[in-house]
Parts: sequence; structure tokens; C-alpha cells
Amino acid sequence: MSDVNGPTGQTPASNGPEDAAVDTAGTGAGAEAATGSAAESVAGAGVPTGSTAVGPQTTAAEGGRRVRVVLVDDHRMFRTGVQAEIGETERTGVEVVGEAADVDQAVTVITATRPEVVLLDVHLPGGGGVEVLRRCAPLMADARQPVRFLALSVSDAAEDVIGVIRGGARGYVTKTITGTDLVNSVFRVQEGDAVFSPRLAGFVLDAFASTDAPPVDEDLDRLTQREREVLRLIARGYAYKEIAKQLFISVKTVESHVSAVLRKLQLSNRHELTRWATARRLV
Repeated sequence: MSDVNGPTGQTPASNGPEDAAVDTAGTGAGAEAATGSAAESVAGAGVPTGSTAVGPQTTAAEGGRRVRVVLVDDHRMFRTGVQAEIGETERTGVEVVGEAADVDQAVTVITATRPEVVLLDVHLPGGGGVEVLRRCAPLMADARQPVRFLALSVSDAAEDVIGVIRGGARGYVTKTITGTDLVNSVFRVQEGDAVFSPRLAGFVLDAFASTDAPPVDEDLDRLTQREREVLRLIARGYAYKEIAKQLFISVKTVESHVSAVLRKLQLSNRHELTRWATARRLV
């Protein structure tokens, strides 16, 4: 267990799968070096075109922009990679002031540091990103110093995107985003803009254009968010090793999730599971 270093001292952090850390000096936690796979996981594309790039030639810091950020993700390796990509404040203007690995840690760190933007994973121990948003609602509603949330997740499922947007997040980008585009997205959210990876914006438009409430699926409701994510990847034909790599979990954990899904849905094998998911348009 590590400590959560608040502004006035040190308070033990809640137990979670990993450590949480608040760094009010702005250096962040675990930022010394990015692990290779973690750095690769933020190397793609994913925000609307036409945004201002922040890179070695023209930096946010040179323009005098600054933004205080908290990273919330249950994988330490990914947090380290993000910290290495965007947390060099003199170059990017981003000051990482804290990290958290689960819901309780996130609420503690965010409350202690009052960042301008939180990069929030959708799937977290303790209730997920939606629970963090619910418990931080008063901070989001603060007119003088609002805390704004940008979802940063491996999931591109419509239900995940819509869930966190309904919860109050200002945008949603996937973990294939580049460091440069992520910095740009953080500043846009700080300024009050809504930011989405291009493909995901359609989910939000469709959801809020519809006046009909989505039907309740009792079978699907039995599954946890992580189980739904594994289900979707299985239905898309991914092998266990591929799922483990994409979700940053072990193959054994993938097998456990698949077994739980089959049991809860009363299915016998992955072929039946694929048919079940396809019939509900989850693939």
C-alpha cells in the first residue's frame, strides 16, 4: 500500500489493486520512464481533426497554457506511459498532480487536489468510472473551480460512451490516441469543449437524439462492466491472449471472466456466446 499525499499531510490511501498518489508539487507518481507497451498504447489517432497540435515545434507551455490533471486507471503500467507522454510540464503544459487505481482512491485524490481535468478510465474496481462521476458531481458543478472529466478507455462500446457522458464527462477518447492529441484534448476539455474520438461521437448523437429509453436487458444487466467487455471481444473473434493484451489483464483472468459470463447467461461455449452477443448487436 502507498500513501495519498494531500495538501496538508499524508493520509493512508484506500486499499486497491494498485497505489494511488497525489503530488501537489506537480511531478506526479511513477513518471520516471514509460514501459514500452504502455507507451505504445497511447500511440494512435483519436480526436476530431482540425484541432491544434501540441508538439516539439509549438508547445502548450510556450503559449503559457497550464492544466492540472489527475490520472485514474487501474493499470499502473498504463498510467506510467501516459505520465511519460503528457506529463513533461515545460513541454506540454500538463501538470499531473495525482493518480488513482480505483473508485475510492480516485475520489480521495480528486477531492484533495481539485484538478482542472481528470483522465478517467471507464472500468475501475469499486463501481467504474460512472461511480467516480456520481461521487464527484459537486466538484463538477462548482461554478468557480469546476473539475472536468475526459474518459480515456480501451472500450469503444456505445453503452460505455453514453454511460459516462450521461454521468457528466465532457468527452471520451480511446487509448489508441497519440500523446499529442491527448494533450490537445485535455486543454479543450479544460476550456469547456466536448471531445470525442471521431467514431464515438455518433454514439452520443444517436443516444441523445432518441426520445425512447433503451430497453432493459435483464441478462446483460447480470454482467459486470469488465465481463461485458470480455464478452464483446470474444464475440468479435479475439483469442484469449489477444484479449489479455488489449485489456492489460492476464490470460487466466480472461478465462475467469469468460467462465463467469457463460455461467450467468447459461451458455455452454464461446460459439453460443457469439450468437447471443450478435443477436443483441453487442459486437
